[in-house]
Amino acid sequence: MIQFQALDPTVPLPVQLQEDTGPITVINTFVVPAELADDFLKIWGEDASFMKSQPGFVSTQMHRGFGGSQLFANIAVWESSAALMAALSNPEFHQGAAKYPDGIVTYPTAFQKVAVEGICGA
Repeated sequence: MIQFQALDPTVPLPVQLQEDTGPITVINTFVVPAELADDFLKIWGEDASFMKSQPGFVSTQMHRGFGGSQLFANIAVWESSAALMAALSNPEFHQGAAKYPDGIVTYPTAFQKVAVEGICGA
């Protein structure tokens, strides 16, 4: 089964999602041993299909490190932290998480846009 870890141990994702805010972007970094990459992408695709059907889902995009990297990063946008929390609380989500082979570690973290004058808007 996939192992969940907090990239920021002071505020893990479940703590972040207690704050009712939105929209949010979840950047979920995965460490996937090379021999598990194909299985990982197949199972992740099934999970992504489920998440896309959930209220408040906006978009998702998987990225893969190159040059021998074992990293994948999914960037997903949700209308609110409450919408994501509801999707993550669904028993169907937990069934999907149980399908991943041992050896995969994930670091999900939620973010909000930040305005930087002259560079980007929030």
